[in-house]
Amino acid sequence: MGRMSRLGNELYKGRRSIDFVHQRGRWYAISGVLVAAAVAIVTLNGLAFGIEFTGGTQYKVPLAASDVSQANADKVREAIADAGIEATGTPTVTTAGQSLLIQVEELTQEESDQVATVIQETVPVTGEISQDEISASWGKQVGQRALLGVTVFLILVMLFIAVYFREWKMSLAAFVALVHDIAITIGVYSLSGFPVTPAAVTGLLAILGFSLYDTVVVFDKIKENTHQLRQSRQTYAQAANLAVNQTLVRSVNTGIVALIPIGAILFTSAALLGASSLKDLALSQFVGMAVGVYSSVALAPRVLVHLKSNETEVVLAERRAKARARREADRYASVPTFKEDMPVYDEDGPPPLAADLDDDLDDLDDSHDPGGPVSTPRSPEALGRGRTAPTTSRPVGQSAASGRVQPSRQPKSKRGKK
Repeated sequence: MGRMSRLGNELYKGRRSIDFVHQRGRWYAISGVLVAAAVAIVTLNGLAFGIEFTGGTQYKVPLAASDVSQANADKVREAIADAGIEATGTPTVTTAGQSLLIQVEELTQEESDQVATVIQETVPVTGEISQDEISASWGKQVGQRALLGVTVFLILVMLFIAVYFREWKMSLAAFVALVHDIAITIGVYSLSGFPVTPAAVTGLLAILGFSLYDTVVVFDKIKENTHQLRQSRQTYAQAANLAVNQTLVRSVNTGIVALIPIGAILFTSAALLGASSLKDLALSQFVGMAVGVYSSVALAPRVLVHLKSNETEVVLAERRAKARARREADRYASVPTFKEDMPVYDEDGPPPLAADLDDDLDDLDDSHDPGGPVSTPRSPEALGRGRTAPTTSRPVGQSAASGRVQPSRQPKSKRGKK
């Protein structure tokens, strides 16, 4: 068995554990710093929306197959940027089949002719340059529809989790994890300077689905471990942490398997091909999936445990666990001190010691007020109280051996004779 297999087996059986749940301050601090950094980056840098959202002009330049390369795309980009046209300061040039796609802001007819001249002087054009105008109003409608799609997706996700688990607190914890993933992904996108395109929105929806899937798997294991909390003799936090460790190897392996091909697409599209639609899609998916693995393991379960910490069953489980911990630390700490009115037991019936108190704690009714006192079990009533002694059928007398009255034993020749 390999090292990772042994580690996964030990984590699943609880022989080894990584504390994801109890150290609330650490995980909240890490997530808070990441989200705050993402918000600061977006505030300072903003987002570079593509012409699909802002409107602009797109040129399709036909070239020979041998001329469609990243080198020519870079040459065209630099030539247009150096042309001195204000609206073409940051053009987007990508390869698409046997042509180059060039996107700039809205231009006047004179500026559009200047851009076409620069393109023809820079690369050997094999045909007519086509030009498409995208109005700002149409781009605004696309942005509104994209926002509507994300909102509808989140609402359906929350309803699905609430129906599946029948637990609104799980829905809220999953929603917090999704917002965390979206914020960090947008922050990285702003830092990279990639334009926000419909492909980027599609990638965002895809990574939300991946993050949700991973969170549902972890929550399903938490539900299984906490189904019979009293019988498991664990607190809710301990059972939830065990569930996270049991699914940890699976979450990491799934994330790595998903990130490897997406990382390859991102590198190829950004460094070799310069294909905008591919790199926009790959970047959002790569960042979102990586952050989704972290949030489903470290953030969502921690938020869930925090939300359920005030429930009566959870509080009682915590108190039972603390009582067991005190008993194991000093097994005689719970032995009652002597009092004048204490019940007297004979040698055959010793009083219950600390070992029996755990069973009494486990038998507490959940409806009992957690803050109220716990009543002491009553001593058993004396043997024979309230009973009528049967009539003796043979002579009785004091027995020196037993120290009490017992029937006397007679030989057969004298039995039945007076």
